[in-house]
Amino acid sequence: MMSSVPNVVPALPEIFLALAAMALLMLGVFQKTDEGDGEVRAFRLISRLGMISLVLVMMLVATVSGATLTTFGGMFVSDPFAVFFKVLIVLASLMALILSQDYLENQKIARFEYAILILLATLGMMMMVSAGNLLSLYMGLEMQSLSLYVIATFNRDDSRSTEAGLKYFVLGAVASGMLLYGISLVYGYAGTVDFMALGSMFKADTHVPLGLIIGIVFMLAGLSFKVSAVPFHMWTPDVYEGAPTPVTAFFSVGPKIAAMALFVRVMIEPFGDLFQHWQQIVVLISIASMLLGAFAAISQTNIKRMMAYSSIGHVGYAMIGLAAADEAGVRGILIYMAIYLFMNMGAFACILTMRRGDKMVENISDLAGMSKSHPLVAVALAIFMFSMSGIPPLAGFFSKLYIFYAAIESGLYALAIIGVLSSVVGAFYYIRIVKVVYFDDLTEPLDSPIGREVGGIILVSALFVLLFFVFPGTIVDGASAATAALFGG
Repeated sequence: MMSSVPNVVPALPEIFLALAAMALLMLGVFQKTDEGDGEVRAFRLISRLGMISLVLVMMLVATVSGATLTTFGGMFVSDPFAVFFKVLIVLASLMALILSQDYLENQKIARFEYAILILLATLGMMMMVSAGNLLSLYMGLEMQSLSLYVIATFNRDDSRSTEAGLKYFVLGAVASGMLLYGISLVYGYAGTVDFMALGSMFKADTHVPLGLIIGIVFMLAGLSFKVSAVPFHMWTPDVYEGAPTPVTAFFSVGPKIAAMALFVRVMIEPFGDLFQHWQQIVVLISIASMLLGAFAAISQTNIKRMMAYSSIGHVGYAMIGLAAADEAGVRGILIYMAIYLFMNMGAFACILTMRRGDKMVENISDLAGMSKSHPLVAVALAIFMFSMSGIPPLAGFFSKLYIFYAAIESGLYALAIIGVLSSVVGAFYYIRIVKVVYFDDLTEPLDSPIGREVGGIILVSALFVLLFFVFPGTIVDGASAATAALFGG
């Protein structure tokens, strides 16, 4: 009887997070939210407990690291690859909760459900990166997506936020349908949905049914939507602009990191030996994403829309590593996403300081003269912009260096050249931000007080980006170990 009980140790962080989210939901429901500022007090309590829960989850992730463990009949895998991405996901969620505190209170939308939705989205993302089976993959993806649809519309009195959530939901449902259709085709032609079984079934010299290839293409389309890669990017600018700014910050890193991890695991583990069938599709998606991200951002006047196109471009760069389909390429992706987390979160923390009274301002022109009113934030914003454009010795330069190196090693010279040229074009709109901050005349200054939480995120992110070249070992060695585990090393 006891032998039928699954070993829950590999899934301990996820189980704890699920229980914590349900406990906090019950606690929040029974708080007195109808008396004066009771709703704000409940929000603060649940948010702080949510942060503590995420810290505890991080510790549990560390306890199951270092070995490859499977449970639930191989549907759930905990290996160094999953652990690396789980650490990034939990960090992104923790930073998003910290950034949200003052903003949600100032905008009068401080409701306790926010932290619980973040926790449930985090749970879905952690399940995604530990998926060992196409069905567990889909379950994790949908758990994340359903939470994100609600968070996008969290400012329900704002028509832009409601529109953003509706667009995200409708297009997300289409993408989920495409992914599920692809999974059904793979199952129909292969007879299994297990990653290990699929990987052993199809080798490079095996005849591959056309229906299976079509199924892989549909799965590529569904996953491309989740990382907002071209041509499945259409939701990104509107959702980024309409969602509350801390939510946009979370969207730009957490779900993207999880979806990129899922993308890599699905393409490499079950279909790695079939890369000649899907490599050209990934190359085209990468090129289209880099070029659209570089050129479309130039004309943007809203900084959140600009960051949306920037994120599309960054996904294009990361996809270069997937197109390489080898250890160097996947290692480059892991390093890229780790650095991208701090660059993007730091930049959005700076955007959160763009406030006049109770009103948030989002136009790039509103940054004029920021170096005089917020000198330290201006320095940090310049660091993030220069890093995103890939200027050495900042962290963003090394993230692109590892990716381009992998492309050259794999013989993808044209892809590497297009990537470098796209970086040059992208540098224009990043450096334009610095020009507005430092050289445009101060018209109407932004509010001076900056919350300690936002200031702390800015400081930590700026130091990471600035000093990465001094201590790169932790990220690079962790990425190497995670990649070796994925490739069975």
